[in-house]
Parts: sequence; C-alpha cells; structure tokens
Amino acid sequence: MSESQLIAGLHSVRTALKHGAGSVLEVWIEGVRKQDRRVREVIVLARESDVKVSYINRDQMDQLTSGSNHQGVAARTQVPSSLDESALETLLSTLEVPPFLLILDGVTDPHNLGACLRSADAAGIHAVIAPKDRSVGLTPTACKVASGAAESVPFIQVTNLVRTLKWLQSDRGVWLVGTAGEAETSVYEADLKGPVGIVMGGEEKGMRRLTRESCDLLVKLPMAGVVESLNVSVAAGICIFEAVRQRASLGMTP
Repeated sequence: MSESQLIAGLHSVRTALKHGAGSVLEVWIEGVRKQDRRVREVIVLARESDVKVSYINRDQMDQLTSGSNHQGVAARTQVPSSLDESALETLLSTLEVPPFLLILDGVTDPHNLGACLRSADAAGIHAVIAPKDRSVGLTPTACKVASGAAESVPFIQVTNLVRTLKWLQSDRGVWLVGTAGEAETSVYEADLKGPVGIVMGGEEKGMRRLTRESCDLLVKLPMAGVVESLNVSVAAGICIFEAVRQRASLGMTP
C-alpha cells in the first residue's frame, strides 16, 4: 500500500471523497458538528464510497490533526500516485478543448508544488507535468498544501522533460510559453488562448538551458518593486490565470 497522510478541513476531505474516494481510508467527524449541512455532505459522500466514519470529540480531533483548522472533519488517505507519459498521451487524446498545461522544471519544494497544484485546479489546468529527476513528487506535504488538488489534477512525471516538450509541440501543437526575467515580452502581451503549456523554472535557477531553448516564447512578469522575482507558485498562478482570462474570451471556462 502507498504512503498514507492525514488531511483536515471540509474542502480537503470533500474533494478527496469526490475525486479520489478509492484512496480515502477513514473519515473522522467531530460529533457535535454532524448535523451541520456541509459536514453532512461529507458523511453522505463517505458512506456512498463505503468509507468508515468515526465520531470523536473536539479534544480528540484537535489531537488527531495537531491543532490545525480542521472544521470538525479529518480523513486518512493514501498519497496519490503520479502518472507517466502514456497517461499524458491518453489524457490529451480525450480532450475536446485545446490543451491547457502547467510544466514545472525543477521545482523541489513540496509547498510550492502543492500551491501550484491548487492554482492549477482552480484554473482548469488539464495536467501538471514535471521531470522525475531533481523535482519533488506528490509527498504528503505537497498533497496537504494542495488541499485536494493532488487528487483532481493529473500530475505527470516524465523521464525526459525536453523530449516530452518536443512531443507536445510536434504531435499535439502545444505552444510552449516559458517564464524568464530577462524576456522582452510581458505575459500580458502573449497569446495564451490556444493549445498552451506554461513552463515555470525551479526555485533557485529557473528553467534549465535545454528547457528554455525548447520554449516557443519567453515572457516576463512586469516587476515594479525592488524584488527581482516572485515565488514560483505565485508566478505560476499569475500566468495561468492570465491564460484563463484570455481563453474566457473564446468561451473556454475552467
């Protein structure tokens, strides 16, 4: 069995039950809250998926969740597994709209990966792609920060990122837009409406040379202050929601 994790909070537990019910091992409910409408929804979802529901008091819940903001709900789940190149090919073959991808080259902080997954879920990203080497995977920390998005957004880990990028370009017509501080074009000037992959570099060095050279276009985020760059998860959120704004003009919604 894969590694397990404890998740807490209404949104996280509800999302896990809706999108990854097979991975939910047990649900705990604070007894005094079981009549709350949102908590009742969690209970119904758990029972529909044959997941054990246990009722405990507030002190027990606080201890179980290490004092986190649990909202009276917690669950133990199996850590989601990443997918591979074949799963990416299958996913893209079933899409009825232009692919909308987030590509992370060398993101090693699980908090950043979790935040990127959460933004990707909100924006309607079809898949998040990362290399297997020198990148963080779906650790319990990443899944916790993702708040359920690790179960809802396909996370693809590939053996050779550059090869995958070239395949996306040649076989799927994906326009690869990389982010770089020295780029001349602002992200707000780029055309992000068609099949697009937003490529983000790692926390320290950004995109690797071959990844950068594989991009069709490099863009920058306009920076008015003294800092030179933003956290990768913040920058990713800005870029993908600019794509959402543009795609909405064509009737494509998350």
